[in-house]
Amino acid sequence: MRIVTRPDFDGVICAVLLHEAENITEPVKWVEPNDMQKQRVEIHPTDIIANLPYNENCRLWFDHHYTNRIDSSFTGAFRKAPSAARIIFEYYKDKFSRDFLPLVEAADRIDSAELTEDEVLHPEKYDAVILSLTISNQDEPDEAYWNRLVELLRGKEIQDVMSDPVVKKRCNDTVVQNKEYQGLLKEYTNVQGPVAVTDFRPMGKAPAGNRFLVYSLFPEAVVHARIRYDARDPDRIVVNVGHSIFNRNCRVNVGLLLSEFGGGGHPGAGSCRFPADKADEYLPRIIDSLVRNEPTGT
Repeated sequence: MRIVTRPDFDGVICAVLLHEAENITEPVKWVEPNDMQKQRVEIHPTDIIANLPYNENCRLWFDHHYTNRIDSSFTGAFRKAPSAARIIFEYYKDKFSRDFLPLVEAADRIDSAELTEDEVLHPEKYDAVILSLTISNQDEPDEAYWNRLVELLRGKEIQDVMSDPVVKKRCNDTVVQNKEYQGLLKEYTNVQGPVAVTDFRPMGKAPAGNRFLVYSLFPEAVVHARIRYDARDPDRIVVNVGHSIFNRNCRVNVGLLLSEFGGGGHPGAGSCRFPADKADEYLPRIIDSLVRNEPTGT
């Protein structure tokens, strides 16, 4: 039996919970949503998919993304929730040997971006927030680290995990990275009406950093669009869009909008990937929809 999930904080907590609730016999399969949408991932009949689009070959499926809902019957659980970890936690509520509620609550807040400005500007003061920022799949797969976090969080409280030497170094590196990222956001972002547009394509390889930081730097914007080349396929463009977590006046259903361009997500956040030769056509359409700020669904 295998867990198939995505490499973000919610996905890591999903893997922690499923390891405790089920008889998992194989390493976690870490994949991106777009790979599932394009059916690039071979799904086995015993697989448990979490925090990703559905595949009919799986044994169980757990998700909460608006654009991933399906009409056919399946085994598992899908509903609107602040995190996929929350859905798994409630599905298996009587099968855990220790209290994972604090981890699930952290996944809820981080995945739904219910953060304070101090948590965004000074994440190093908050264990779950800084830990979540060390989990990235932007450049190269980092499976050894993701698996390490799953094992650590299965047996330790999060405050004890923070003293692990590998985790501690990742967190320290992330603090330094975020300071550099702040300057790059200011350099490569322009505000178009209610939209902050960050275009990292001129850099070639886009920098990584705190995805919430832009909302503090450009408080007038209600939504952010981040554009970059795919690090593993420079002939493809990646666009990440998210509602501001401080100026909550964006009316666009982001997941629904980006589903028109091969992506998806939540009403408040989502992403899409498409061939670079489509950028001149797709990017103006995406940004224009965000600038108009008209409702695109519920």
